[in-house]
Amino acid sequence: MSDEIEFGLAMRRSDQVAEQAKQIEDLIRAHVDEVQQAASNAVARSFEPRSRTKPTKRKRSRATGHRREPEEVAALADKLLAEITATPGETMAVLAERVGATVRELNRPMNNLRRAGRLRSVGVRNQTRYFPTAKSGRA
Repeated sequence: MSDEIEFGLAMRRSDQVAEQAKQIEDLIRAHVDEVQQAASNAVARSFEPRSRTKPTKRKRSRATGHRREPEEVAALADKLLAEITATPGETMAVLAERVGATVRELNRPMNNLRRAGRLRSVGVRNQTRYFPTAKSGRA
């Protein structure tokens, strides 16, 4: 009798394995069909005619070719130095966000502070970190 039970259990297991294999095959087939459909749609979109609208340009905060006044650059440098003193070791992107200016707008004030010896930088490119120096202390 135990042979019959074992045989029955073995048959149920093989039926379960066969059912699982069928489910897996169905899933794979459905996935392949979806990928093929997505690829066909992408190819079809690539051959559609494009619209003739011009891309919109971003408005600049100030006129091109306009030089900032030295007082404006100095004020920005002071704000920048205060932020560097408060949070040393930050990147230019973080400092720009905290000061409320773009990275590009901070370029000249940062160079002025560096030339004056009021801060130092460590690192290269996007990984550059800025630190105050002893000269940057206020009198």
